[in-house]
Amino acid sequence: MPSDQSTWLIAVPQDGDSEGLFQELSPKLSQQSKSNEAAPFMIPTFKTGTLDGLISLSEDLPKLETFFTTTVAKTVDTLRNLLNNDPSKLTQHILVNEQTVDEYIKGWKWNEGRYGVQRGLRDIVDALNKEMTSIDNAMKAKLTNYNLVKGSLVQMQRKKTGNLSLRSLVDVVSKEDFIQDSEYLETLLVAVPKANAKEWNSKYERLSSMVVPRSSATVASDEEYTLFSVVVFRRVHDEFVQKCRENKLFLAQNHPCYLLTDCHRFIVRDFVFSEEEFAKQHQELETADSTEKELWTELLRLSRTNFSESMQILVHVKVVRLFVESVLRYGLPANYTGIAVKPDPKSAKKTFGLLQTQFSYLKPRSNRAKSGRGESDEFVGEYQTLMEQEFFDFVMFEVPWIIY
Repeated sequence: MPSDQSTWLIAVPQDGDSEGLFQELSPKLSQQSKSNEAAPFMIPTFKTGTLDGLISLSEDLPKLETFFTTTVAKTVDTLRNLLNNDPSKLTQHILVNEQTVDEYIKGWKWNEGRYGVQRGLRDIVDALNKEMTSIDNAMKAKLTNYNLVKGSLVQMQRKKTGNLSLRSLVDVVSKEDFIQDSEYLETLLVAVPKANAKEWNSKYERLSSMVVPRSSATVASDEEYTLFSVVVFRRVHDEFVQKCRENKLFLAQNHPCYLLTDCHRFIVRDFVFSEEEFAKQHQELETADSTEKELWTELLRLSRTNFSESMQILVHVKVVRLFVESVLRYGLPANYTGIAVKPDPKSAKKTFGLLQTQFSYLKPRSNRAKSGRGESDEFVGEYQTLMEQEFFDFVMFEVPWIIY
């Protein structure tokens, strides 16, 4: 049973039994569920090559399909992340040649200009694989570059958030908060929990010697901390900092937050006022922000383009696999009719049952193909893995709805 979250690509022999197949099948699908959608799907006539070549492709194509599908899915994930998981915006970018995926599959045609059917099947598959590998590598390189810049920007922005005991003070303080050009005095900044502000005001002058009396001033405040400035003599800088560190909040063991014992109440911020450093940090942040926006735009554009390209490559390799399996199943002449069915997920099981009934006339041919493969013990031994694949009376492969 195929997935109910995929579009089913079906191939059957183009003979008397299949003439007008779509006209016959489409009303049945619609009658079963109005949400069922179906469209003719043209399967080109490729050069079949040798049996060994077809068997080799049949074994290789599932691996390539997995790689191709993963690449498309990663591109969609990149778009989703860039667009903050906004479904309405995402639908504007997951287009194939400016069409929705459903519209593309309904009107699908083999790209003869890029993958001429006069070429051998192995050459076509190699070309598809080369293009998808190139897309995957380009996406990885661009995404890595973007993530590095984005990570640097987030780190810079994070310094501007948090409480006053942690965050960058570049945008908090000003030149007027500091003693300027003094050989003996300097201004220190201390973050104090709001609950301990009164304690700070009563203690700071006696924390060490040579603290300028009444020099403390409120610089800023948030929900948790108040940032005070205080003027001390340079010679007692280390002593004052140490005394602040020793001024700890000890919590009793039966306190509900006793794991937070030994917390500093007065946190001296390691900060030196420098207009040059301020300007440098602002410039670095602006540069990182501008670069991130540019790379975001480039990655969005590349992802949109590569989604279109990679989805086309994925469908093309599905068609090659339809053809290869049809030749191995039904033999020559290699003329096959294709149908694309987008099932209603609620009735997918019934839809699949309808298809099995519709193509039940192929069962004798499928049985002959299976028994024919089994006539030679040597053949069975060499292609045992191929013989073990799930087997329906008609050839079908799925295009998963990875865009949803």
